Amino acid sequence: MKSDIEIARETSLKKIEDIANNIGIPSDEINNYGKYIAKLPLSLIDEEKIKKSNLILVTAITPTKAGIGKTTVSIGLSLGLNRIGKKAIVALREPSLGPCFGMKGGAAGGGYSQVLPMENINLHFTGDFHAITSAHNMITALLDNYIYHNRKTGLALKEVKWKRVLDVNDRSLRNVVTGLGGSANGLPTESGFDITPASEIMAILCLANDLDDLKRRIGNILLGYTYEDKPLTVNDLGIAGAITVLLKDAIQPNLVQTTENTAAIVHGGPFANIAHGCNSLLATKMALSYGDYVITEAGFGADLGAEKFYDIKCRKAGLSPKLTVIIATAQSLKLHGGVPEDKIKEQNIEGLKNGLQNLDKHIENIKRFGQNVIVTFNRFASDTEEEIALVAEHCREIGVGFCMNNVFAEGGKGGEELARLVVDTIENAPSEPLKFIYDSEDSIRTKIDKVTKQIYGAKDVAYSIIALKKIKQIESLGISHYPICIAKTQYSFSADPKAYGVAKDFDLNVRDIIINNGAEMIVVIMGDIMRMPGLPKDPQARNIDIVDGNIEGLS
Repeated sequence: MKSDIEIARETSLKKIEDIANNIGIPSDEINNYGKYIAKLPLSLIDEEKIKKSNLILVTAITPTKAGIGKTTVSIGLSLGLNRIGKKAIVALREPSLGPCFGMKGGAAGGGYSQVLPMENINLHFTGDFHAITSAHNMITALLDNYIYHNRKTGLALKEVKWKRVLDVNDRSLRNVVTGLGGSANGLPTESGFDITPASEIMAILCLANDLDDLKRRIGNILLGYTYEDKPLTVNDLGIAGAITVLLKDAIQPNLVQTTENTAAIVHGGPFANIAHGCNSLLATKMALSYGDYVITEAGFGADLGAEKFYDIKCRKAGLSPKLTVIIATAQSLKLHGGVPEDKIKEQNIEGLKNGLQNLDKHIENIKRFGQNVIVTFNRFASDTEEEIALVAEHCREIGVGFCMNNVFAEGGKGGEELARLVVDTIENAPSEPLKFIYDSEDSIRTKIDKVTKQIYGAKDVAYSIIALKKIKQIESLGISHYPICIAKTQYSFSADPKAYGVAKDFDLNVRDIIINNGAEMIVVIMGDIMRMPGLPKDPQARNIDIVDGNIEGLS
């Protein structure tokens, strides 16, 4: 089969005006970024149309390091729905340069189920990530300037909570010292970098309702504490308007197209292992304004992405999916069934059977939210009919809808069966109102307990001294009603990335807690999770090149 980039290059793209017109957006309403990409003004969002559309969440069982194909299946489902006569739009996150040049090599789908132009989307795109990086670091520069000029006054800071960000995987930047070289260069200070998808600005952009809400949230960002233990915010520096100016274009969702020339909206890109893992609220609402069926994904497995999608994004936006689709692959099932990682491409029926417990736990979790759920088997070339039949029979026995999809190899044609199952389930199994795992009024510790014990299956939770201090700060600020966003490994229900299957009788340790006062959520850091990833021994950057004017190596 041809590579992703070969398929993308051979696809005949339509002008973005035609893509907009096909979903009912007049061409004079869009802001073009070349021939095949456009920004969509927020005025196009229609709250009345949103109420009539069908929102579908795509999530997954616990993935392997190579991933499980959520983006590919999400795009493929939208293609399948359009092929059977439904007006469907897929709403996705933007790829980060860190993983593109690190482990993944790209994140715009795969095979015949991609969003295009994939080279642009995987690289600089419309500059949204750069704008977020610039806005975040502009705050840092202005904060450092404030500290420098107030170092001998009563306005100095006792504690600084704001770091820097960069959209690369660079472990050397996790902990740094700034201000070296004499007093003219600032004050020597311990600091560090997170990756841009972990920036609070990213979370704010993805949760804001409009430009005014974006500015309000930016102003509320907590930067540190004075010697009187009073919080210092962006508003206290008087720079909320200036930072919002840097994001005035980035807040607009991006319109692109799929390999079958249907509409796709791609915007925002927080990771789910260190952030909340959903595309922007505005992109989802834009898609719901123009599609009868809207497919969106949430990062990594359902224990991270789906939980945050429901408990954070849907809670804040008043959204309720009509259906949740869980993706399973033979390789992931075998990994969670005890098969060594280097053997998961080989047939192993016993290992596959054992791995079904991981699928069952995710199904159980999704049903806790009152969601209707179906399972789709994402087919890889090494999968056998016997393996697919085994998963199908298991889903039939537990009363969960199932179908195989082959969207990677066949595009929309390979997603038609899944599309019909989705439509049939929505039409014949009315969804309940979305339930949340915790109440907004619960204490922070109660929220953490409910997620870790009900969703992850933890036995107990321990807190570091730093984490307990942060909880007291949260309580003193009167923001315990914020939802929580747990940062932990994506490879296990526990904090141990090697605890495959369904970990049992494990404890979780809260190492730190970060107050995202602008995003209005509390980030809870568990285990050794890093908010600045490192590069693998053999990064994908070694495979990326430009030959005769064509980019190679993206996938």
